[in-house]
Amino acid sequence: MIPIGEFPQLHSDSVPEEAKSTQSLKVCLVALGDETFAIDLRQVREIFEPESITPVPGMPAALVGITNLRGTIIPLADVRATLGVSSSVMPKYAVLIRQGTQQVGILIEDVPEIRTIQLDDLVAPSTHPEATRRPMISAFFKTEHQLSAILELSRLVASIAETATDQKPYHHNEER
Repeated sequence: MIPIGEFPQLHSDSVPEEAKSTQSLKVCLVALGDETFAIDLRQVREIFEPESITPVPGMPAALVGITNLRGTIIPLADVRATLGVSSSVMPKYAVLIRQGTQQVGILIEDVPEIRTIQLDDLVAPSTHPEATRRPMISAFFKTEHQLSAILELSRLVASIAETATDQKPYHHNEER
């Protein structure tokens, strides 16, 4: 029998394994213009292609209209201006999100992938210059080609609702 000390020592036996973070976040990456944003997958109900968008008079600028999704009326928001994203392409899809009791469809151009992000890889927005320009961002992370941001849906939905309360309500019988 060969004594255990004569076996070659494996590198993994001699170096203690570093504690790795097992906490992660599953996100849905969405494309708006040349930028990629992430939405927490737990808040995504579904991704769909709106058949038609019906404008509603008196809606705030971010809300472009409503659509019928299997019998449910969904307000649709175009958040490109809110996020400072410019694009000449009209968004083709909508991500149906739920924030608390509110549901809204966010218009997007594409869904490149669903991804798992390690929480250790996130950078707080306060350490990034984009934070003051885009308060709807909760964190940043690096994808293969660019910096991406995680959208803070509670702030985004609140900003849409805020613009709605800033506008004068539409009354059909209003005198002109």
